[in-house]
Amino acid sequence: MKKYIILLAFVSINLVAQAQELYVNTEPASNMPANSMGIRLTNKFFNMKFEGHTGMRFEPEVMFGISKDLMVHGIGYFSNNMQEDIRFEGGSFYAKYRFLSKDDLHSHFRMAAYAKGSLIDNPYYPVLNAGHDHSGRNYENEELDLEGMTSGAGAGIIATQLIHKLAISGIVGYNRHMKNLKNELPSNVSRSMVNYSLSAGYLLLPVKYKSYEQTNLNLYVEFLGKSNIDQYRAGYYVDVAPAIQFIFNSTTRLDLSYRTQLFGDMARNMDKSFLIRLEHNIFNLRNK
Repeated sequence: MKKYIILLAFVSINLVAQAQELYVNTEPASNMPANSMGIRLTNKFFNMKFEGHTGMRFEPEVMFGISKDLMVHGIGYFSNNMQEDIRFEGGSFYAKYRFLSKDDLHSHFRMAAYAKGSLIDNPYYPVLNAGHDHSGRNYENEELDLEGMTSGAGAGIIATQLIHKLAISGIVGYNRHMKNLKNELPSNVSRSMVNYSLSAGYLLLPVKYKSYEQTNLNLYVEFLGKSNIDQYRAGYYVDVAPAIQFIFNSTTRLDLSYRTQLFGDMARNMDKSFLIRLEHNIFNLRNK
């Protein structure tokens, strides 16, 4: 029992030390502890400006800490993005490997590589054909993603620097879009995309750590961008996503985030969204 209490205290202190790295819209270079599991339930609400109504995507997710350097995610997607009713769209698999760690007093630096693959069963309307929004104007959606919209694969590098209560993280990655299960990728959309982000997190509360049962309050701001790199379909955008996060008992977190476009020239069906997420983590999994 004493050994278990010590282990729990160590894991909890480790989580609090990295609390400001638990970004809402991106992943840090740090991993969840080995021998642990996390369960996420994410709801995203977004304006579908061409259709003139609100869309919703529900993303159940399970995460495993395989070792201190390797973690994996499995994600499902349910949405009304490509149809009127909410339906199962498919899923994706994400793996992250931390290959560099430098630790100092009250600071550390991490680098990791990630890979992601998605298998999606969705039509490409309105990407496939030009259509009309509710005001009658022509439109064409140039944005694809691996989060429920299209099948494909992606990979990239993450770097995260923690200094006291502030954590800064950057990501550069590449996505390759492929055909969906029942639909070929249209010829008029980009098959190659570069994604990039810059995220900052600040641990606001507690001012002084006394117990793993204390509620943590983290504030975030993230800049999220993508660029199509096919010559015949160039375009880019950069979004900003402020967020607030609560962590309870060092095991359960609640995320709230609003995302909107800052600038860009890519035609998009969804350029504003609101996210709410509930996550629970289980540690020392084998003993349980």
